[in-house]
Amino acid sequence: MAKVQTKRKPMMGRGPMAGTGEKAKDFKGTAKKLLHYLGTYKVSIFFVILFAVVSAVFSIVGPKILGNATTEIFNGLIGKITGASAGIDFSKIAGILLTLLGLYIISMIFSYLQGLIMSGVNQKVAYNLRDQISKKMHRLPLAYFESKTTGEILSRVTNDVDTLSQSLDQSLTQVITSITTLIGVLIMMLTISPLMTLVTFLIVPVALFLMMFIMKHSQKYFMAQQEYLGDINGTIEETYSGHDIVNLFNSQEKVQEKFDKTNEALYRTAWKSQFFSGMMHPIMQFIGNIGYVIVSILGGWLVIQNQIAVGDILSFSQYIRQFMNPLAQIAQVGNLLQSMMAASERVFEFLDEKEEVKDVENVTYDLSKMGNIVNFDHVSFGYNKNRIIIHDFNATMKKGQKIAIVGPTGAGKTTIVKLLMRFYDVDSGSINIDGVNIKDMKRDDLRSLFGMVLQDTWLYSDTIMENIRYGNLKATDEQVEDAAIASHVDHFIRTLPDGYNMVLNEESDNVSQGQKQLLTIARVILKDPKILILDEATSSVDTRMEQLIQQAMDQLMEGRTSFVIAHRLSTIKNANLILVMKDGDIVEQGTHEELLKKNGFYADLYNSQFESISE
Repeated sequence: MAKVQTKRKPMMGRGPMAGTGEKAKDFKGTAKKLLHYLGTYKVSIFFVILFAVVSAVFSIVGPKILGNATTEIFNGLIGKITGASAGIDFSKIAGILLTLLGLYIISMIFSYLQGLIMSGVNQKVAYNLRDQISKKMHRLPLAYFESKTTGEILSRVTNDVDTLSQSLDQSLTQVITSITTLIGVLIMMLTISPLMTLVTFLIVPVALFLMMFIMKHSQKYFMAQQEYLGDINGTIEETYSGHDIVNLFNSQEKVQEKFDKTNEALYRTAWKSQFFSGMMHPIMQFIGNIGYVIVSILGGWLVIQNQIAVGDILSFSQYIRQFMNPLAQIAQVGNLLQSMMAASERVFEFLDEKEEVKDVENVTYDLSKMGNIVNFDHVSFGYNKNRIIIHDFNATMKKGQKIAIVGPTGAGKTTIVKLLMRFYDVDSGSINIDGVNIKDMKRDDLRSLFGMVLQDTWLYSDTIMENIRYGNLKATDEQVEDAAIASHVDHFIRTLPDGYNMVLNEESDNVSQGQKQLLTIARVILKDPKILILDEATSSVDTRMEQLIQQAMDQLMEGRTSFVIAHRLSTIKNANLILVMKDGDIVEQGTHEELLKKNGFYADLYNSQFESISE
């Protein structure tokens, strides 16, 4: 199986813009869909919100109680010095500290519970989305897959679902905790001193301005970083997979130069993005320190005026820190939401794609008796409704006949096959098998009648035995070996180190092209289909292997209706019907002799190949 290059998922790095690669086109619409989808988990999310709020509330009360302990120590010392009291009441302080410890333990428990529940929700969301995407794939028409790259589709199953899950986990809990903390801290600050609260709010606009400035300048570098990261991964993968070609053409220096250039660009953008995002914490800390200085001076004056207690200065200083952190978190969540909505939009777009026409529910045919006569009845079709490429096509194929489809590259030879397999539905007319319109058949039933041997072989990383057994998963080992014997590949398999248990690698390049072709023929023989679709696959093998493949294909076609996509016209002289295609149209049809007598397009194709061979 060929490797598919996909763009790497943005990494969740530090900083306000980490993980942001794009924005949703319809933020509000996607948000509504996501909220509707999350409605399934509303009970769990309710408890997440409840536990997060309770955890934040217990955490917020802590500094106030700690301030009371400080005040008690201060009053005890002053009383001891002035003789107004016996000194510090350690039992009272112990009670305060135990209360504080209890509050923090309760806060930790509720924080743990909300994290546990939220993790479960995230995993369920990711699991269900992947499950829905997987099932959706089987209901989409071939036209969708031909209009999208494999990497793009895979990205929606992996990257987008992961981004949605991770962003949901971080954003939901951070939003709840941050908002609760902001409101709670503001209330606690007001209960201590409205004046100090007002002074604190004077530095908030400065903090917000600096955060927005950093985010604005770091965003472009984070986006560029992800672009260059994808480029450098693509360069490495291409160089690795094409290592032999690079060495063959002595392009090592050129490849190294390309890598160095991309690596340098990645270094510059990554350095700048991390520099800007790294500035966030020290700047917020600096502003917080300014707040501490102001609070300490103003608080000292208020203590002298007997308007607040000494411990309130300590409490208020901690509340300033708690007030600044949620601001930075909310700014970060804003970017996480953009990333989450962009991923959600792509996932929901996929799930909303138009599906194939549903199969019929009730069938009247006997599948075991079908596959004898294939009839094209006034078939017209076009990939684009404004450009019909098959016009009023009529043909009847009987069991045991060989139908060849010929024409230059790009003529549309595979279109007939796609219509026959019902990857596309005809615009008008009908295709019938034993008098049954294929639209009145279940797709699984229809396709079970066919076996395909294509020019591009498809094998997967498993044993040779299992690769052949893919044609019939219920087949025994003996039946698999019989199919290999019939396809003339058994002798080759037994010469391998592990025989039928040899594992093909990911690229299936530990066997030759011809041997791979024989394995796919064995797979089709094991399936024992009623109708065959063959794409001549002997152009890239030597003469001896070509003879083996041709013998195997001839044996495979015996007694079956066969559709052959022909590249070399000399191989289909004995075809019962030849369909000649040009620019998507069937321009001629007939036997080899009939078409030569017409002296038309087929005759020109045949003579040109014959002349080429003669030369």
